[in-house]
Amino acid sequence: MKITGIYATPGYSGFFFDDQRAIKQGAEHDGFTYVGEPVTDGFDEIRQAGESIIVDIELEDSTVVRGDCAAVQYSGAGGRDPLFKAEEYAPVIEGPVADELVGRDATDFLDNAETLEEMEVDGDRLHTAIRYGVSQALLAAAAEAENTTQTDVMANALGTEPATEPVPVFGQSGDDRYNNTEKMFVKGVPVLPHALINSVEKIGENGETLLEYVEWLTDRSQELGPDDYDPRFHIDVYGMIGEIFGGPYDRDEVVDYFAALEEAAAPYPLQIEGPMDVGNREDQIAAMVELREGLEAADVDVDIVADEWCNTFEDVQAFVDAGAADLVQIKTPDLGGIHRSGQAVRYCEGTDTRAYLGGTCNETETSARACAHVALATDAAQTLAKPGMGFDEGYMIVENEMRRTIARRERDQQTETDEITADD
Repeated sequence: MKITGIYATPGYSGFFFDDQRAIKQGAEHDGFTYVGEPVTDGFDEIRQAGESIIVDIELEDSTVVRGDCAAVQYSGAGGRDPLFKAEEYAPVIEGPVADELVGRDATDFLDNAETLEEMEVDGDRLHTAIRYGVSQALLAAAAEAENTTQTDVMANALGTEPATEPVPVFGQSGDDRYNNTEKMFVKGVPVLPHALINSVEKIGENGETLLEYVEWLTDRSQELGPDDYDPRFHIDVYGMIGEIFGGPYDRDEVVDYFAALEEAAAPYPLQIEGPMDVGNREDQIAAMVELREGLEAADVDVDIVADEWCNTFEDVQAFVDAGAADLVQIKTPDLGGIHRSGQAVRYCEGTDTRAYLGGTCNETETSARACAHVALATDAAQTLAKPGMGFDEGYMIVENEMRRTIARRERDQQTETDEITADD
């Protein structure tokens, strides 16, 4: 079935764009916004409305399928593409991108997605958000044309066997790290709470505030969680451990702090994302290797998660090859084409590094559902509840998409079995 049209409509995303550098430099809250001037190129305010582009692909039978272009909350930071402005990029999709893809066979998902990935306009690669959103629509188009699930299309493209149970979902609390986390406990969320520890105020000048929070997590999970609840705690500290302690990261002061966090989380496993941000990929990898070696030598069992400076497929490869993390976050909008996220998960296979299929609160329900199919197709270690920072909506979207897909695949397989039996 041929692609007959591609259309782009500017829209909103599920959260906001935030100038991470300005926040780390001490920008103060003014209600929901921030006081001060932005410091990252492209920002007009420290916090501004998140944008998306709704991508419609029309097929020759007049069916319309969708994908959404979206970029991460902290756009323009940590080596990422610049701030994504929908009005600026929509003409690129309806112009050069449509010119390249209209007329192609919708069932050739991988070929179409790779063509998009390699495209250049005026000598520059397409913004990662464009590649991300259009490739989602290409995935949906292939599934529609083949009358199958997006999970199966992705699995066929990657040569994988899809998961038969939902991938563990990672809930994120936003700044409402107590109320939203209690919601997660009641629902038995397997990985939680993210917690958004992105300032010295939130971690404590000596790390004491975070330590108290982890102790609360352990106690409250036992009070509110379902029977036999066995959560995994995952906290994103946005480099704040590096801010308050500094390097070297294998010294006793740092290792002892991680040991205290481990004790506070017991008996549950603990993952710390982005422990430091040293300004570039090479030094970030070196710092994380140093930290992991220090923890291993002291027999401290806290997993380290790569985030800052781990954006592209090549970045994921570099962190995995160096053994710099127990998990790598595959930040889906930053990798471009959605198949690249699947390939990044697969790159972790056979290594000591697990794949966390992440993304951002600043996506949409359409991109979140597409990522649920990537998670199933690759059987990732965990996947992010998104979009938004309210928790409930994102968890429902991702979890339910996986459940309905698994149920459909089971029905399809049963139908095939019944037909074979009838023929015999």
